[in-house]
Formats: sequence, structure tokens, C-alpha cells
Amino acid sequence: MAPLPIPDILFVIASVALITSAVLVVTIRNPVRSVLSLVLCFLFTTILWLLLQAEFLSLVLIFVYIGAVMTLFMFVVMMMHVDKRMLSEKFVSYLPLGVGLLVVFVGLIVYALHHHNFTKAAYVMPHFPANYHNTESLGAVLYTHYVLAFEMASVILLVALLAAISLVFQGRQSGKSQCVDKQIQAKKKDRLVVIDMKSEAP
Repeated sequence: MAPLPIPDILFVIASVALITSAVLVVTIRNPVRSVLSLVLCFLFTTILWLLLQAEFLSLVLIFVYIGAVMTLFMFVVMMMHVDKRMLSEKFVSYLPLGVGLLVVFVGLIVYALHHHNFTKAAYVMPHFPANYHNTESLGAVLYTHYVLAFEMASVILLVALLAAISLVFQGRQSGKSQCVDKQIQAKKKDRLVVIDMKSEAP
């Protein structure tokens, strides 16, 4: 009896779970559950990267994204006031664009999964020498051959950050805000009052 291909079984399970959680991210209406589904996406992606022997990327995904970024997203989503009426009104206007993008996305997936794009050769797990460093090799490739794509990704993330801030910001809702000019002009004699009081006898 041939031994069970454990890496192949893990790959199938992680891939199916990753696709399912990714679909839940965009279909669930509750934003908190959507963020939790995105956490599951990162978790199953970590498993796939471990199977590819990309330990550094998998650990960064766990510590940085799941441990820090997604926790911040969770707090922001829980504290953000979402107007569901405005979202329902805009849903109809953006529906044709969403359907068009969905058709393009499904077409790309069908083309990528076509049998002409896959070779029949079996995948062989690579063997690296003892002095091989995953992080060093990744940095050498990332900052030489893919430096333009790396910089473009950083610019896109910066634009997304500014766009998210501009969408959430609704202006000053109250008068409780700092005035830098008044803070600089403040004097000690205007703020501090020393009162001379006699001590009371016990």
C-alpha cells in the first residue's frame, strides 16, 4: 500500500478552504465576519507558503498581517458607523460594473485553469543546500528583478490608505478640537494660579 501523499492532501484542503473563505469575504454583509473570513484567508495562505518552503513569508503573514494589521482592521470596523441605507442605494448603481468585473475575473480563472497552461510533469520538492537562507534569497530577488513591482505595490498601498481615511472622515462633528495657535500663545500666568492658604491645626 502506497503511503498517503500528505503534502498533496494539505494542499487540496488549504486551497478549498482558501477559496471558500475568500468568497465569504465579499459575500458576507456583516463587516466583522468579513474581516474574520479574511483572517482565515491569510491562515490558509500561510499553509500553502509552508508547502512551498517559503517559511519567512508564512511567518511574516502570521505575525504582521494576522497579528497586527487584521487586529487593527477589526477594531476599526467595530468602531466605524456604517450607513446601510447609503450602501443599499449605491449597490444598484454599481451593479453593472460589479457584474462586468466578475465576468472578467471568472474568465481569467477559466483561462488560468486551462489544461494547456499546466505541464504533465510531476512536481518535485526542491532540495536546498545546508547553507541556504530563504530570507536572503527572497531579498536578493525582490530588490533586484522585482524592485519596480515592489515600489508600485507600496504606492498602491499608500493610495489605498489615504482613500480609506478620506472615505471614513466625515468632518469635524463637534467643537472639541485643538487650536495650535492658542496653545502656542498660552502663558503660565494665564493658566496657573497660586493660592496662599494657611494650614489647619489638627
